[in-house]
Amino acid sequence: MELLSTLTMKEAREKIKEVFADLVLMMEEIPILEALNCIIYEDIKATINVPEFNRSTVDGYAVIAKDTYGASDALPSFLTSIGEVAMGKPTELVLQSGQCCYVPTGGMLPQNSDAVVMIEYTEVLEDNTVCVQSAVAPKENILQFGEDVSKGQVIFQKGHKLRPQDIGVLAGMGITKVNVYKKPRVSIISTGDEIVAPEEEAQLGQIKDMNTYSIATAAMKDHCEVMGMAVVKDDLEQLKEKIEEFLETSDIVLISGGSSMGTKDVTKDAINAIGDPGVFIHGLAVKPGKPTIVGKVKSKAVFGLPGQPVSALVVYQTLVTYLIKNLYGDKGPVPYITGELAVNIASAPGREHYVMVRVCEEDGKTIVSPVHGKSGMLTMMTKSMGYVKIDTNQEGLLKGENVKVYLF
Repeated sequence: MELLSTLTMKEAREKIKEVFADLVLMMEEIPILEALNCIIYEDIKATINVPEFNRSTVDGYAVIAKDTYGASDALPSFLTSIGEVAMGKPTELVLQSGQCCYVPTGGMLPQNSDAVVMIEYTEVLEDNTVCVQSAVAPKENILQFGEDVSKGQVIFQKGHKLRPQDIGVLAGMGITKVNVYKKPRVSIISTGDEIVAPEEEAQLGQIKDMNTYSIATAAMKDHCEVMGMAVVKDDLEQLKEKIEEFLETSDIVLISGGSSMGTKDVTKDAINAIGDPGVFIHGLAVKPGKPTIVGKVKSKAVFGLPGQPVSALVVYQTLVTYLIKNLYGDKGPVPYITGELAVNIASAPGREHYVMVRVCEEDGKTIVSPVHGKSGMLTMMTKSMGYVKIDTNQEGLLKGENVKVYLF
């Protein structure tokens, strides 16, 4: 039996980044309505100035700011209104000192105006006279030409994930199509003589496949396209054939189970039998997830994840997601929340420890509590909101500590 040469998570990530430097995603152009959560392939620059004209941010009266200096309820300024600006239409009005003009929110400012008095601080009198009861400074309550975005300015950098508000900005610029990365193509295999598909009736000693589905949906959450899903017995030839089949249409193949140190360790042999360089990681100094495998075949990535549901999902989130983010050029940090630990958590030094936790609010504080159970228990996953990480050189975490919770 071959002993595992374990790597730290940091070492494993560095090796993955190096080995898969030649695994790249192609570009595709898609309509912006289909681009939500897509990753931008190249910098996007503004095609226009925003706004394209000086405009008001409130309903009120456009003024020359110095005409309002010293104005108050007790001592207002009196200006002459020369008209009003129609919404969505240009104006040719020109203000002179002592004049004002009504402007709706978003309306174009008349020439020479440099501020807007909110309508709440004005009163219309007879003979087009407007009583101004509050002073304004130059540029107050207005957006100037190009103040928000200048033409040619980079508004979204390569690697940015498009959000609903980003789609709105693109539409506001007249950009209706964007170049994005094609989704990484992922296939998932669950291995084990005891595994049966969810729709099959499980006999005594068998268990229904759940890893394929939890991993597949985790991949979808990471903006991947799931190409194939399968259950394969612990048979070297069957597994090898299925990996080869999935490699034809996938960038990443994820195998759950068959990566332990026991006699049924077929994942490593199957990967190595397909081609070079084969397996380059077999074992991580982490808990859970020690018997993790990573290999490379035909420039594609093949991961052997632990068979236990909790372990498989933790390794997916800490290692597979890392590769996917690298493919997209996403250099952003992994999202987390912080909270106060409710109890002590023990951990043996020597390996990184991921502890499943739940989070709740108590007396205005975010409280983090460990979820107890074994890595094969279904309920452990449903009760967990995420995990906290205990570093290799730590002997645990203390009650009351402020910890980071990485959410599932």
